[in-house]
Amino acid sequence: MPLPTPSANGHGIRRGLYLAPFDELADPRVLIELAMQAESSGWDGLFLWDHIVWRAPVRAVADPWVALSAIAARTERLRLGPLVTPLSRRRVQKLARETVTLDHLSAGRLTLGVGLGADIPEELVPFGEVVEPRERARLLDHGLSRLAELWAGEFDPPPVQRPRIPVWVAGKWPNRRPPARAAAWDGMFPIELPGPDALAELAAEIAQQRSPDQGPFDLVVEIDPGAEVAPWSKAGATWVLTGFGPQPREAEVRHVIANGPR
Repeated sequence: MPLPTPSANGHGIRRGLYLAPFDELADPRVLIELAMQAESSGWDGLFLWDHIVWRAPVRAVADPWVALSAIAARTERLRLGPLVTPLSRRRVQKLARETVTLDHLSAGRLTLGVGLGADIPEELVPFGEVVEPRERARLLDHGLSRLAELWAGEFDPPPVQRPRIPVWVAGKWPNRRPPARAAAWDGMFPIELPGPDALAELAAEIAQQRSPDQGPFDLVVEIDPGAEVAPWSKAGATWVLTGFGPQPREAEVRHVIANGPR
């Protein structure tokens, strides 16, 4: 059974930008300008990395939640969100308040990307965060369950989106636990895929684990600027994001945005 896919934009696959708010893009005013330019150029979404620090030589890092709130206030159509937020280093009750507030501010345009987070000792050890992957996975599952409860009525107001804010789950290829986790939610962002054939394999695997009443499911991939979109679309991708790595250059991002989501 193929996965039911979202079609709210009316033209099938959606195109987005995947930006690290680091160094040249660490100024939130620059991110706002890029988002407004992307919206006017026909892009469907803009998603930000969620990190406290990154490896050298990256130095400057912007908070994605503050930046996304500013972007939400200056755009009308772009879908937006963090990609990805590691729930193991978040207080779920605070995240619930942040997500609902941003969902209201954006009039229902938030997608929450979640995962274990990158294995960067500089981001974990100095701040007393959980390092062991299995424990981070346990905290991710617990956090997602708790977040759904808070969205469902424990906190007021509820999210704008119904039945809840969409959740995309990230995971590294070829690990098999992330697809099983993602199948219970609204999408998957597979990382380090070797190619479209691997995505097609994931699509088939997830389809077997979902029932028709679960609704649409997104398969989200990242490509380099100028890379072909068609093979990923054929393999089942519903979102194709153009990424620029951990040291994005503002001039290159502006150039890609201006050329539109080809």
